[in-house]
Amino acid sequence: MSISRIELTELTRRRFLGNVYTGLGGIGLLHLFRGAASAEEPSWQAGRGQTHHPAKAKRVLQVFCPGAASAMDLWEHKPALDKYHGQPLPGEENFVSFQGKNGNLMKSPWPFAPAGERGKPISTLLPHMARHVDDIAFLHAMHSKTNTHGPGCVFMNTGHPTEGFPSAGAWLSYALGSENENLPAYVAITDIRGEPPNGKANWSNGFLPARHQAIMMSDQRPIRNLARPNSISKSAEADSRRLLTQLNERFAAANPAESELQARVSAYELAARMQLSAPEVSDLSRESAEVHQMYGTQGENPLQAAYARNCLLARRLLERGVRYVNLYCASRASGVDGLLNWDAHKTLKPDYERHCPIFDQPTSALLTDLKQSGLLDDTLVLWTTEFGRMPTHQSGTAGRDHNPDGFTCWMMGAGVRGGVSYGATDDFGRRAEVNPTTVWDFYATVLHLLGFDHEQLTWYYNGLNRRLTDVHGRLIEEIVT
Repeated sequence: MSISRIELTELTRRRFLGNVYTGLGGIGLLHLFRGAASAEEPSWQAGRGQTHHPAKAKRVLQVFCPGAASAMDLWEHKPALDKYHGQPLPGEENFVSFQGKNGNLMKSPWPFAPAGERGKPISTLLPHMARHVDDIAFLHAMHSKTNTHGPGCVFMNTGHPTEGFPSAGAWLSYALGSENENLPAYVAITDIRGEPPNGKANWSNGFLPARHQAIMMSDQRPIRNLARPNSISKSAEADSRRLLTQLNERFAAANPAESELQARVSAYELAARMQLSAPEVSDLSRESAEVHQMYGTQGENPLQAAYARNCLLARRLLERGVRYVNLYCASRASGVDGLLNWDAHKTLKPDYERHCPIFDQPTSALLTDLKQSGLLDDTLVLWTTEFGRMPTHQSGTAGRDHNPDGFTCWMMGAGVRGGVSYGATDDFGRRAEVNPTTVWDFYATVLHLLGFDHEQLTWYYNGLNRRLTDVHGRLIEEIVT
């Protein structure tokens, strides 16, 4: 063997051993870095009741009024409308909105009266709700991306104006999981008059697992009691369930990729448990006569009585561990203005005088009940609608057209600074002007109160880490304690 051949061999061995030592040292250093990182980073896992930071709220009640409730006729007083009633809207004399050309400015048909210790002006249409203003944080400068009911409702519920994305309730179900194994984490209570615009897309699980979609319940959707018949013994039923569980577990072990089937099995198991426990939850006869009177469940107006029963059902679900309750007051548009929702295009005055009493007493009673029972201390209450209405009358009518550029939503309860009015529209209520807020800001704040960083609560889908707040959102610090 030549000298050069020996030197090459020795050099290769030397390099090999050097690389080994360097590699081992790198592995050790990486292990140390990983240990330090794991000590600093939170070990958060979805669905186990864990949060990113200490939470103020444990559950959410979202009261949704589809149809675009008019803030200037309910929550945000605009004296300029009284002063300039009947005159053109400055700078927008020929503005064309959703259904066509607008007429002149139109004052609210109802006076506003000071309410609460701070004298917050609230429409006299809502005498019961006015009692709660000191606990509410109003967001008067909300604005939307759409002026159409279906996309608007979906946007307000999911943070996206198109269908296919998870609703806020689905995100919370995914993040926290269920607090009661016999009830769903997420429930949508629909109005007796039907579903809101775009229906189930408002409480969809989107791309999250199917178990996170809301279960629909209402006064008109009784749950059958499927308790064990007397002819079947407890031991026989237990043996049957045990065998079924073993078969499901065996199949899951042999087919680990069948996650969709496992979600379906979990859904059926939850449905079985609900059929045993939910009849008790929805049995409102267990409530006292005083409670029924407070809510108005047996009133002469059948629409108000039905909504009142839904409000009472919502309270019973929240106190039994349901994480998120969507409570709808009104339904999709049907072409009959005002009869079904807040969409008063033609006859604002008779429409709202018919509709506001349906909403006012039962909702107020629910808030009072939550506060008296102590549930409000860790329950976050949201009031939402998809967008607002124009300060002018719709041409040729005595109603208001759609306005996505300025409207009101509000929060109260756990972690919310009560008696606050944040943001404002301009003098006429046409556009969000002072401290404008978006749907994404709204839900960034909601998630913060629930203990989550809205930028970190994500799900990888279609090449991106998706989230409720899309790529936007900021905490509205002025309304949180």
